[in-house]
Amino acid sequence: MKFGLFMMPLHPPGRPPAETYDEDLELVRRADRLGFSEIWVGEHMLLEWENMPTPELFIARALGETEQIVFGTGVVLLHFHDPVQVAHRIAMLDHLAKGRFMFGIGSGGTPSDAEMLRIDPDPGAQRERMMEGIELILSIWENGPEDFEGRFYSTRKPQDRTEMEIAFHMRPYQQPHPPIAVAGASVRSSTLAMAGERGWIPLSASLVHTSQLEYNWESISEGAERAGRTPSRESWRIAKQVYVAETTEQARKEAMEGALARDFTDYWMRLIGNSPSGVDLFKYDPDIPDEDVTPEYMIENYWIVGDPDYCIKKIREMYDQSGGFGTLLVQTDDWGNGNAQFYRSMELLANEVLPAVEGLEP
Repeated sequence: MKFGLFMMPLHPPGRPPAETYDEDLELVRRADRLGFSEIWVGEHMLLEWENMPTPELFIARALGETEQIVFGTGVVLLHFHDPVQVAHRIAMLDHLAKGRFMFGIGSGGTPSDAEMLRIDPDPGAQRERMMEGIELILSIWENGPEDFEGRFYSTRKPQDRTEMEIAFHMRPYQQPHPPIAVAGASVRSSTLAMAGERGWIPLSASLVHTSQLEYNWESISEGAERAGRTPSRESWRIAKQVYVAETTEQARKEAMEGALARDFTDYWMRLIGNSPSGVDLFKYDPDIPDEDVTPEYMIENYWIVGDPDYCIKKIREMYDQSGGFGTLLVQTDDWGNGNAQFYRSMELLANEVLPAVEGLEP
């Protein structure tokens, strides 16, 4: 098993982006030195809490400040972008990374994003738009410019009327392309099934309860079976909010008085709790009353918060219940005070927790 990070990122509104980006870069540098294997960086346009509208720019900067850690877009919301421009940007970033890059794609975002761009907010249409976009990107990387007429996108191969050759000049560094990943946040996830079908990296979001991870794997396996593939548990990433302190009592106290409880109450419950599905997304059992979905509920049922021994136990339980996976992605939060608490948690994870679980092989 490997440890990585999932950086949405989350920063309370009102903080200057320049300041939070500096903190995020310091977090990346520390993760690199501690031996974390990878960092996935999110994309959102209109969410002030998640102030990273272009993860590729952040990754390009962070590459020059690290030595071994691999970066992933978590994710590029393809349905909001022109595929030809994405193909160029990602290919260039892959050359800058020289292989330290994974291309995460998705069709999420908020209704306000779709409204601003005047894009159909229907999730099914957005998934279709994402799939048409990635197919066009893969085709361009393989064949260069082409005439294409789809439901959502249209391209034309330039006509060369000069002595200079007109061709697509930017193909990825990794051949035939960087590893592609898609995330799933539901129990029976169609996007995770897509990952299995296409041989892409599956990433289970932190909202999936440990008891439901086996169903995520069933989705991955069913997709792989349709395509005659054998799915790889080693490629499966699972995101989780993990916080470690010297004692479990200290860890729980700091989580309840700090970033985990604050972000759940002030961000997640306002963002997702007011959505059509409401707090049901946080329930691993539909019979759980709405009023019971609190930070206390999350610390008992979703988050892993405790001393190193407690976290080792919980990670092993998650590994056994899921059937095995390759990488645990620890979700980052803004703890204030220069992130000193989270840095200490990262050190304990790397130096005490990882050595106890890294021998687990899916």
